[in-house]
Formats: sequence, C-alpha cells, structure tokens
Amino acid sequence: MLLEIDHHSGVPIYRQVIEQIRQQIMAGQLSEGEQLMSVRELAAQLRVNPMTISKAYALLEVEGLVERRRGVGLFAARIRKDKKAHTKAKLLEEILRKAAVTAVQFGIPEEKAREMLAKLYRKYDSRTRSHSNE
Repeated sequence: MLLEIDHHSGVPIYRQVIEQIRQQIMAGQLSEGEQLMSVRELAAQLRVNPMTISKAYALLEVEGLVERRRGVGLFAARIRKDKKAHTKAKLLEEILRKAAVTAVQFGIPEEKAREMLAKLYRKYDSRTRSHSNE
C-alpha cells in the first residue's frame, strides 16, 4: 500500500490517507479481502502519529470501505457494484470540478478544455486497452 503525504497541502493528514486508500480500493489496487497495514506500520512508514492513522481507518470503516477482523486487522471490504460505481463517479466529479475551476481561472475556453480532456482520455484509454490485451 503506497501512500504519499503532502505536509504543505493544507489538507489534514488523516483526510489524505482516507482519500488515497479510498481511491486505491475503487481502482482495484487494494482488492476485496486484502489486508491493510497495521496502524503502527503505516504511521511509521508515513512518519505520522498513530492516532492519525487510527482516525483515518475508523472513518473508512464507518464508510464501509474496510472491515475490522478482531485480533487480525483491517481488510478491504466487499463493496456492492452500485455503491462502487457511485463512489467512483463522486471521486471523478471532484477531480473534474477542480480541473474545471482551474480552466476557468486560467481563462481557457470550455471547448479547449473539452478537447484537452478528450485527448488525454484517448491517450490513457488506449494504454489501458493495449496492456490488458498483452
């Protein structure tokens, strides 16, 4: 489980941990039933207070993305397809919202922004398809 913390972003560390683990679960990088690092291990790896990781894990558990197995640890939970699709859509919408705000602030016309997104989408979609066909 690879996480990166930006101490200068202004986003609380526990939020960064939640967002990155959520994204890894939604992208399938953390698969159903896969064990997460222990609180102590992850806190040591990220060089943060264990309570920060504990808080993040607790909120992920409330969200239903991870499940605690008493005496064993925390695992990526099974997520219903409809919930997973909804969560993915929400995550993407947030990323696109930021991109749209940036485009407006930079004075980039909507059509140009659409063209840029379409070009990037085609670029990365073709890479995904070519790798899955190998």
